[in-house]
Amino acid sequence: MVPVILLVILFIFVLILLAKTIRVIPQGRAGIVERLGKFRTVLEPGLHMVVPIIDRVLPLIDVREQVVSFPSQSVITEDNLVVGIDTVVYFQVTSPKDATYEITNYIRAVDELTSATLRNVVGGLNLEQTLTSRDQINAELRGVLDATTGRWGLRVSRVDIKEIQPPHSIQDSMEKQMRAERDRRAAILTAEGQKQSDILTAEGESRAAILRAEAEKQAQILRAEGDAQSAILRADGEAEAVHKVFEAIHQSNPTQQLLTYQYLQTLPKLADGQANKLWFIPTELGDALRGLGNAFGNLPVSDINDGLTKAAYTKPDTFENPSQGYGFNS
Repeated sequence: MVPVILLVILFIFVLILLAKTIRVIPQGRAGIVERLGKFRTVLEPGLHMVVPIIDRVLPLIDVREQVVSFPSQSVITEDNLVVGIDTVVYFQVTSPKDATYEITNYIRAVDELTSATLRNVVGGLNLEQTLTSRDQINAELRGVLDATTGRWGLRVSRVDIKEIQPPHSIQDSMEKQMRAERDRRAAILTAEGQKQSDILTAEGESRAAILRAEAEKQAQILRAEGDAQSAILRADGEAEAVHKVFEAIHQSNPTQQLLTYQYLQTLPKLADGQANKLWFIPTELGDALRGLGNAFGNLPVSDINDGLTKAAYTKPDTFENPSQGYGFNS
């Protein structure tokens, strides 16, 4: 019975030794091996064998890039204003041995170093420069941190300022200034918009007036052309009518007295025509009138003279004496 118990104890002891002998390091981690309290080696990711009891593996170190956000730091600017600044530091452990033996707590060390460097950098800037020079502050912080943390086995790749909080009184003044600036820009934009609107309206009205004038001009031209064509057509019609009457009378072999009477009847109609500007009274009209008086002895001479006068002096403008008779331009 006793040998069985001893065998079981021995088996358990062997299992424990094997468990302590075999160590698996995951990717992105590194292990520090100490033998009898002294640094021996760094375990990279993979399977490793260590000597139990005399070798000790320290807690694994994360060798991936780490992002640490530090709380707000109160910093005094060159113009004696207290501002709160939040920072974010990106760093990576490049030497697990140095990160273990050169510094007690490298994350706290980075925090304290960031605060001290931030006070030095911002202390040489006024508030306006601090608010507008984030890139400059980030670059100076990164340069100082990377140079100092190199001996700790760290590499600082980037430093960002998340937020800069000026004093409340300054914030109120800045907000009022920003509101005034926004109101000014809004007023300028409104004025520019109204200006453009007035310009477009004036241009539209000008173009409309020009188009209306052109349309009225074309309408007047068309009306004038229409009136001219109408007058020409009326004149042609009246001339054709007179010509047909003349031909009809002469084809019937009328006497001189009848022609004279018909001529006197036609003269008022010719004078009333708007297109008739010039007409003639034959020189033989006196002889014809005397012959007409003899033929129609009972017709008063005054009636004949009235008809002639009405025909001759309706709308007279000019008087012409052609070779064939007397002409009146009406």
